[in-house]
Amino acid sequence: MEQCKAQTLTPHGVVSSPTSRAVLPEEFVGSSSAKFLAQELARLMAGSRLWRLAALLMLPFIGIVAAFGIAPDTVTDTVARTRVVHEIAMPLPRPAGGVEEGYWREERIQRGDTIAALLARLGAEDPDAAELLRNARSAKTLYQLIPGRTVRALTTAEGRLLALRYQNNGRVLDVQRHDGALRVTEEPAVLERRVQMRSGEIRSSLFAATDAAGLSDAVAIQIADVFSTDIDFHRDLRRGDRFTVVYEMYYDQGDPVRSGRVLATEFVNQGRAYQAVYFQYAEGQGGYYTPEGKNIRKAFLRSPLEFSRISSGFTNARFHPVLQQWRAHKGIDYAAPTGTRVKATGDGVVEFAGRHQGGYGILVVLRHQSKYTTWYGHLSGIAKGVRKGARIAQGDVIGYVGATGLATGPHLHYEFRINDVHQNPLRVVLPAAPPIRAEQKAAFDAAAAPLARRLQLLRGITLARLD
Repeated sequence: MEQCKAQTLTPHGVVSSPTSRAVLPEEFVGSSSAKFLAQELARLMAGSRLWRLAALLMLPFIGIVAAFGIAPDTVTDTVARTRVVHEIAMPLPRPAGGVEEGYWREERIQRGDTIAALLARLGAEDPDAAELLRNARSAKTLYQLIPGRTVRALTTAEGRLLALRYQNNGRVLDVQRHDGALRVTEEPAVLERRVQMRSGEIRSSLFAATDAAGLSDAVAIQIADVFSTDIDFHRDLRRGDRFTVVYEMYYDQGDPVRSGRVLATEFVNQGRAYQAVYFQYAEGQGGYYTPEGKNIRKAFLRSPLEFSRISSGFTNARFHPVLQQWRAHKGIDYAAPTGTRVKATGDGVVEFAGRHQGGYGILVVLRHQSKYTTWYGHLSGIAKGVRKGARIAQGDVIGYVGATGLATGPHLHYEFRINDVHQNPLRVVLPAAPPIRAEQKAAFDAAAAPLARRLQLLRGITLARLD
């Protein structure tokens, strides 16, 4: 900075004092725009203090203006770039013993798949293996390619099949290469048991609600069977009814194989809650009870069919569609497809099984506790082992829905008699089954308590809905 003098007016006169003058870099002063800005800056700094302050604040930005002035004319050299790609062949690992090393792959079976197409997606370009799997009798499990199931294969980088594994209906097909040859074995799957929980709400039907909750039909049927003595699933369901269920699920290496037994369940029907927990009181023997130990079952089921609709009720005056006359209808008709399973509503002994000479067609009659009898008419056939004198347990299949005898279509005619007097099966008071015995109560409480807590936990979970 160079020193210069500036005059200042004071009460005592004009006083000269040294001040500072900005000296700009020579390369900046050299340009025309820079010269103009320098002159203006010098003029401002020679003025009042306010102008000098403004000039000093502008000083840093002058370099920016100058830089902007030369940026468009700047020339940069273009750098040439070359992309180089080298393929590196990775040596395949060969462990000790000469055993071939491969890679596991997994594919999900698609609709219309063949063994050859599946092997191709698995990376197994091995004609000999494909031929073996197509023709080997020991590989019959692989003949049933069920869409959605998974197949795992171990192949080399060249596509040579080293191993294959496929599980279907509890059987595992295992293919292993030993000494250059493929060996095929089929064995029962070793399944892992897991306990799972689900909740749902009835929007249209029980099956629709269980589908929405991710439950199998087998679990839905068990729920209906557990509460069949208290809830008639043909006519008692209402929109908004809720259920919770704790059940077994079996897995094979992480893949679900099948559902198992329902361990505990709750069904809220028309605002009334029903609960049941499973208790095994002896080897291979068990039943469903309330958390307090009361037997959930009664001596008779309300319905001999799992799911159907009532086509004709119990009445003293009905116009018979075949006889074309008014007469009493002393039973309940359940419309269902031909072949639908018919279950015994109670423990009993077969009193009659065959074709009846009257309008019943093929008929099964069971006697229970001496004074009760149940009649199952219009059957298309009788289940194996159901013959006069045979003992039948509640829930056993005794026949199949048909249209034999005086019938206009497939349905089951069901009668309930006490001392050979017809009773309305939907209204008769059914005798209760025995509760948990005193000597079993401690073991029952220990088994039922954790299951009841699971049901309580599920009540607070958002229900699955099907709109």
